[in-house]
Amino acid sequence: MTNTLGIRMNSFSENFSTETEQDATSILTELDKGLRSTKIGEQCEAIVRFPKIFEKYPFPILINSSFLKLAEFFRVGSNLLRLWVLRVCQQSEKHTDKIINVDEFVRRVFMVIHSNDPIARALTLRTLGAVAGVIPEKQQVHHAIRRALDSHDIVEIEAAIDASVLFAAQSKSFAISMCSKVASMIESLQTPIKMKLQLIPVLKHMHHDANTAALVKSLCRNLLPKYPSEDFVVVILNSLTQLSCATLVDIPDQVTLLLTYLKDPRKGVRYSILHSMRLLALKGAHLWPKGALQTLLTKAMHCNDMGDEQSLVLNVVLTLTECPVSCNQLLNDEQNIVLELCTSCLVLEHHAATSKALGILTKLVTYCYTERIPPTISYVDQIDLHIESLIYVSMVDVKLEKELKNYLKCGVTLSQYNQDFRHRFLDIVGCLLTDNFVYPSKHLTLLCETLGALGSQYMKQIIDTSFALPTDSNAMEVDDEDDVFRPTSAFHEMLPKLLKKLDAIANTTTISDDQVPIVETLSAVCLQSMLGTFLPVKVLHTFDRVLKATNYWTQYRIARSASRYGHHYLASTIYERLSSNVSLEKLHFFLSGLSQISKAECILNYGCEFETIDEYYKQTSSRDGATKKLQSTLTLAERLERSVSLYWKALATLKASSSTNHPLTFQTEFVRLRGQFLEAMFNLVIIKNTQSITPPPIIAQTLAQNSRDYLQKFGHVTNQLRKAVKILKTCEDSYLKLYKFAFDADPSTLEFLEINQHACAILSYSVETICFVSPSEPPNTPSDGSYPETKFLLAACRKIQNELTKHLPSEQSNQKTITNRHTELILNQLEVLMQMPICMPRFFFQVLQNTSIKLSISPQPRIAGDPVIVQPGSSLVVKVEGVIQHHGKTPSLYRSVDSVQLTLTSQLISPKTTDFKMASDTITLTQTVKPHRDFLTGNFMIALNNIQPAGPAGQFNTVSGGQWQLTLEACVIDGDSVVWNTGPKSQLLVRVPEDTSKQMNTVPIRRF
Repeated sequence: MTNTLGIRMNSFSENFSTETEQDATSILTELDKGLRSTKIGEQCEAIVRFPKIFEKYPFPILINSSFLKLAEFFRVGSNLLRLWVLRVCQQSEKHTDKIINVDEFVRRVFMVIHSNDPIARALTLRTLGAVAGVIPEKQQVHHAIRRALDSHDIVEIEAAIDASVLFAAQSKSFAISMCSKVASMIESLQTPIKMKLQLIPVLKHMHHDANTAALVKSLCRNLLPKYPSEDFVVVILNSLTQLSCATLVDIPDQVTLLLTYLKDPRKGVRYSILHSMRLLALKGAHLWPKGALQTLLTKAMHCNDMGDEQSLVLNVVLTLTECPVSCNQLLNDEQNIVLELCTSCLVLEHHAATSKALGILTKLVTYCYTERIPPTISYVDQIDLHIESLIYVSMVDVKLEKELKNYLKCGVTLSQYNQDFRHRFLDIVGCLLTDNFVYPSKHLTLLCETLGALGSQYMKQIIDTSFALPTDSNAMEVDDEDDVFRPTSAFHEMLPKLLKKLDAIANTTTISDDQVPIVETLSAVCLQSMLGTFLPVKVLHTFDRVLKATNYWTQYRIARSASRYGHHYLASTIYERLSSNVSLEKLHFFLSGLSQISKAECILNYGCEFETIDEYYKQTSSRDGATKKLQSTLTLAERLERSVSLYWKALATLKASSSTNHPLTFQTEFVRLRGQFLEAMFNLVIIKNTQSITPPPIIAQTLAQNSRDYLQKFGHVTNQLRKAVKILKTCEDSYLKLYKFAFDADPSTLEFLEINQHACAILSYSVETICFVSPSEPPNTPSDGSYPETKFLLAACRKIQNELTKHLPSEQSNQKTITNRHTELILNQLEVLMQMPICMPRFFFQVLQNTSIKLSISPQPRIAGDPVIVQPGSSLVVKVEGVIQHHGKTPSLYRSVDSVQLTLTSQLISPKTTDFKMASDTITLTQTVKPHRDFLTGNFMIALNNIQPAGPAGQFNTVSGGQWQLTLEACVIDGDSVVWNTGPKSQLLVRVPEDTSKQMNTVPIRRF
């Protein structure tokens, strides 16, 4: 069980392994031994390992030397070794542009073209084609390909055709020169039919200039009537489509041509045409000619094949609805063909076409709501009429998982805009989920995810309309009725049924692996729906039974959901239980740190010690259950003091669970900032308490007049509040830095950090309004939160701001006072923030996108730690090479790297001479580089010898040696031009020895 927990955490890039990786040199040494082996099997094994080495260490020097070795093996090896070298070149295509000695590489490979073996010549042509991106204009290679096309060996000709396709895509000159050659071979009667089919795809890359593209287009159109067979028509039309997608200007003509051939009686031709039309819709839907969409819809209405072909037509229309121009055309169609077509498809048994028709109607309705156009009622009615039956039919068929997912996605999308439809759709999903009928587990999981999406919509609406914290923050009422708590929406009325569903699953003898996702998702839905509410005892009892019936990994996921939605008592009990059931020490510290964080938040929210909270729940779980109310026993200062202490313990515990490979930087910084913010709040409480016992001194009025600061007459409290403002502004800046660091964070985490920064800003502004005569401008309120947990926190910030404007009216600068009423207002604002259960961000637990940069700086000292020696009078050239590494299943899931900003800072740390004065001992250089296939390079030149005027007129003093520290920092710039301070940082020591030949020479200046 403990191994399962460790494996699961690895999938989120939180691998706690301490194994050290081999460096590139040692790995290359091992591969070199394999290449030198006398056994051909070991040689082949060494060759096929090169692509993984290139992915892990994609540096030009390593790749260049490796490709040269492979080229030498290609030259002297057998055809089997040449085949594996070809596979390496094909798999490492994105690294071939890092070959430095391109001519030497080509020379070694090209020597095999003169072999008498046609197989060797064919392998040579395919290998040269694989590296066409770095040798696009090699005329000798072009000539070899043209000559191979006239060969009598079919293997060599096919290799030449394959190389022609690759070179035509890269080289304009090759494409233009080969156009007539390929055309003559296609039109020649001596060319076999199979070879003509292979030659036609070469033409799709001949789009480098308008004349060649027009010539190829004319040639292909002339070939269509000459070769009417199905294979030729399909290949020619596909090539024309690819050519049109590259030129864009030919898209209208190509759409017209495809519509003409859509009447072809052959099914294979029609299917291929519809795939081509979808490609044209993706590339340029706004370029389609007028009337083409209506023609396509008419074709779908009279389609002979009411199943697959109609589904393909509807897929093209669905792709076109991504463009506002197409949506506008469909909505303005007087005949309303699209509604008639989709209505007829919704009653079919072919669910592929039905799901596309429902998607089209949903897209059109969504477009109307987005553009604030009154939606056509018939569209919404058709969706409402058929979606229930479609979902019910799909639930019982395992093969309809994809279609069911589309139906549910359409329902969730429409629920965002239509509240009446949302209520009806919720009833459908809820009834299916709580029904006793046995459905496939994957379908039930989809229903649970849909219910979570609907619950998120309901929670956001509730927070927007009637935001309220628990009415009695010092006590938690326990309801003995069946309902969880007083329902505030249709979604909350369903919660008792969901809890019964969870209870029924937990009461089974064993929970199967198929039911685990259902339990996890349902638990998350229930916890999300009770966001901002103390969990009643009956709910905790249900979760207790669920936890006893599940494995450790499922328990951890439930605890993670509890932390994300602010139910920290449940989370802390699970974390503490799990921490004693793991075998790895790092996992134990990680879970212990999470438990300490949850306990700290419990003390803040409940107002008493965690042991008291735990004892309360244990008493109410017994049969006697005499205790009905949990009373707050700690003062505001005590709650903050104990919470801060737990947060600093959690910070130390999390640092103990980090390692070099996985430093948990975001987690530790987030905990540190939370503890720092709570300390700032504790400081404000201390200021309030000392206000009564530290009255202003007698000379306070005189000090205020002398300093011209009117508020100094209130004594000690004024300066303490101003110090608190500085601390809060520091917290605000720290949250901004953490935001800039979290390049890989999901949108909800970034929004959460932004609102936390706003909370610090609004609290700082409140204190500043009290203790400064002229406070700064109020902070700008962030946009409405997109997630329930961020909306909840933002609503609390707005409540704090409203309290400030309501209870603290504006006063004249000479009439301002600092009284108990002002500090009491601050304590009320603190109480609002402390009642707000902190929702741990998703990025704290899950890293769904992991991007890192590995930098290499040259020159490097021979011995690590020694400085690099730079001779006096010369400049230092720093070369930077970097690799952008992507980890995880979906790289660039949220944002991608557009460019990298390199900043080189040189700091003089120990000058040799001290009888001069420098203008600055720091030099900062910045360069922005564009990565090419995840590789970047940059160069800096720094002059470390400074000449500054320090002596009498006409004399200069020169720095004679010194030691410098160079710091290189990388920042990521995404596609929206946002700079992210992701790092890494590298340092290098440079020493300039003292120049003995020129000792601080005095150089006179000749005046004219």
